[in-house]
Amino acid sequence: MRISKAVITAAGPDQSRLPMQRFVDLDGSEKSALEIMIEEVIAARVEQIALVIRPGDEAVFAEAAGSYESLLTFLQQPEPRGYGDAIHRAAAFVGDQPFLHLVGDHLYISGESRRCAEQLVQVARTEECIVSAVQPTRENRLFQYGTIGGRPVAGKRGLYEVENILEKPTPTDAEQHLIVPGQRTGHYLCFFGMHVLTPTVMNVLAEQVQAAGERPIQLTPALAAVSARERYLAAELQGTRYNIGEKYGLLTTQLALALGGDDREDVLAQLVELLASRITNNE
Repeated sequence: MRISKAVITAAGPDQSRLPMQRFVDLDGSEKSALEIMIEEVIAARVEQIALVIRPGDEAVFAEAAGSYESLLTFLQQPEPRGYGDAIHRAAAFVGDQPFLHLVGDHLYISGESRRCAEQLVQVARTEECIVSAVQPTRENRLFQYGTIGGRPVAGKRGLYEVENILEKPTPTDAEQHLIVPGQRTGHYLCFFGMHVLTPTVMNVLAEQVQAAGERPIQLTPALAAVSARERYLAAELQGTRYNIGEKYGLLTTQLALALGGDDREDVLAQLVELLASRITNNE
């Protein structure tokens, strides 16, 4: 399976400005979130990137991309018709090829030498099928994520055959339909914000767009439909996702980058001083 294209969605009302936020990256240099996402994609040997945005946002996203602007193809989602519709806007761009997909409000820190996207793409190339990255997540955060149920693939640690998918399930629904053997009690495999998708997904989305009228189109129902048509795997990567769009998400992501990067010792020293001052002031 050759994966040479990627699609990043950043057209949601609460999502469109997040890729322009700036962070100090692991190497100590200041970058936009979009630049960090693009570097994530490049590490997976992807050559072309489509960015799905709202009309009128091209100039600000081009600026946020910095020196990587030439790698981008800008696609518009004129109306906020849902996550699935945003991905479907890239149907002509990806054509009949599998592609890497990232959401525009997550950043990733790998727990090994390969970046998270590279890990995922290597799994997809080996298994030659759709693969969604997942992360064990506490049940009190299920309202934020799509969640899968399934069974481990024999002899392949961290790889699962997807059998069920629910979007933002309740803990009760998850307990009834999304148990995965081997997971800790109260933890479920939730989407990581990163997928390798095949043209079948675009075909299903096209069917759903046509049938939906003015209703929003989401990705999770399309993935559930695809799981009944072809092999679909979930991969638990060595790394962690950070949602920069949630409350304190920007702060948590920056702390994670700082504590995992070249300036870790200096950042730790400053945090100790900050905590000590707060304790002293509260005494």
